[in-house]
Amino acid sequence: MRKLLVSGALALSVLAAGAVAIAAEKEVHPPHKHWHFQGPFGTYDRAAAQRGFQVYKEVCAACHSLRMLSYRNLVDLGLTEAQVKGIAAEAQIADLNDDGAPVDRPGKLSDPFKRPYANDAAAAAANGGKAPPDLSVIVKAREGGADYIHALLTGYVPFEKLTPAQIKEFEVTKDDNYNTYFPGHKIAMPAPLVDGKVTYVDGTKTTVEQMSSDVTEFLAWASEPHLEDRNRTGVRVILFLLVLAGMMYAVKRQVWADKH
Repeated sequence: MRKLLVSGALALSVLAAGAVAIAAEKEVHPPHKHWHFQGPFGTYDRAAAQRGFQVYKEVCAACHSLRMLSYRNLVDLGLTEAQVKGIAAEAQIADLNDDGAPVDRPGKLSDPFKRPYANDAAAAAANGGKAPPDLSVIVKAREGGADYIHALLTGYVPFEKLTPAQIKEFEVTKDDNYNTYFPGHKIAMPAPLVDGKVTYVDGTKTTVEQMSSDVTEFLAWASEPHLEDRNRTGVRVILFLLVLAGMMYAVKRQVWADKH
């Protein structure tokens, strides 16, 4: 009986390992893309991030919030204070006047980004029962980071281009949105970007690839706006420690010189 139980446990372990291996084979990993902000000397591409903010503002902001960002943070993105004040003023913020009555006023630099819906319940009700995720730290929150966000935005496949095997395996219909890199491949969000959907202020051609890269750069900055300061501080600390180590070694040599 004991041998039978051990054999059964081993068989289940082998089957489980096989299932994990098959799942790993089917999982599609996002392709790696070079990003300026990666590595110990990484910096943000300000021009790309500003274009990415335009994509967010004109496309993504209709459904996705940026709760952890205030309008004043855009000054760190390279926009002038006057530009940011104009952007903030476009938003009508719910507030109270001096008499305590509810009013809508133009946004100010100190205001957080205006949410597209009053609350999560309203967001869920407007989107089939599930609120769209906040994008403040989405690059940090998703496995694969910037590569995953970029791959997701460029990974939509029209139903007409799916193979019969894909349609059968993932039970895809014409009403579904198929995405190569989304877990399970069926995603509630329709493809948000199409060529020419945004007209860039700087004249850059707005292909899906370009807009996806730019908005990912912006969202990476939103997720970690102080990355460049931390990188600079880290480099200074390492240089200081190297100099300190050299000085300590020289002092040690001096102190013990007469002992050799």
